Amino acid sequence: MSPFRPASAMLPRALLLALACGALPPSLAHAQKYPERPVRVVNTFPAGGSGDAVLRIVFEKVGAALGQPFVVDTRTGAAGAIGTANVATSPADGYSLLLGTASTFGTNSATQRNLPYDPVRDFTPIVMIATTPYLLLTHPAVPAASLAEFLAHARAHPGKLNYGSFGLGSSNHLTYELLRQATGIDVVHVPYKGGAPLITALLAGEVQSSMDVYATAFPHVRAGKFRLLGVAAAKRFSLLPEVPTLGEQGHAVEGGTFFALLGPARLPAPVVDTLNREVNRAIALPDVRERLAGLGTEAVGGTPEALAAAIGAELQKWAQLVRARNLRFD
Repeated sequence: MSPFRPASAMLPRALLLALACGALPPSLAHAQKYPERPVRVVNTFPAGGSGDAVLRIVFEKVGAALGQPFVVDTRTGAAGAIGTANVATSPADGYSLLLGTASTFGTNSATQRNLPYDPVRDFTPIVMIATTPYLLLTHPAVPAASLAEFLAHARAHPGKLNYGSFGLGSSNHLTYELLRQATGIDVVHVPYKGGAPLITALLAGEVQSSMDVYATAFPHVRAGKFRLLGVAAAKRFSLLPEVPTLGEQGHAVEGGTFFALLGPARLPAPVVDTLNREVNRAIALPDVRERLAGLGTEAVGGTPEALAAAIGAELQKWAQLVRARNLRFD
């Protein structure tokens, strides 16, 4: 058996010399002092939305802990692709970060032909901040009080019911297509231009069904204007513990959105470690968790590796669905 060698004996001689001289490579030296100036975090969807609120809630704490402000930079367009590409081409120094979502690190890759970034190659995963699943909704005029009854009604009237989405290729469009794939129901897709017109259409009975997130949908469920048939998640949603998942009802359909922190590719490990640690600390605080719950989201946290795995699973799921359903987005 070879004798034990101290860790220093396994370090490159150049690095040992640098350590001995009290010097580090510039990139490592700067990373160890990070952050030394304000940090920009790009939000790819409109100011005042849930992503913007998540950033402000969490990074108020992170900025206070690290002694520098984290400034929200809103860059919208192309389902988040414009702002995402901006961060992909920014210096990998930790001063340009990104709030990734289920669109920018999931469905966009399956629906946009000339996406100006690679969601894996061009980014460094840091941490999953929060998630929120889609809720399966129907208008009260539909004679169905459960998922089973809705499916039976849809099968009895093929092509006669329709469902709405935020737009062609949007995450709730593709999640509903997962439901169609899993159940075989024939319902017609009606795309709208965003969440507000979709809600208006479902309230009016212009569409009979849809999927939307808790923050938007549940006030109407509580008021009796929508029926809630299930949650598109692997496990029950903490804000609706009494509502079964679609999987519990026989159809393992999962979809929703998430909010994750990423940086450009090759972000220095000390910067990743610092950000991961401080975001995890922030979202463990009771007041932060309460405020995130107020947005209809669940705090998650975890490692960069866990985020990378989640993104990989999203990319694979949507690519497979688009191929299997032969979906077109022109």
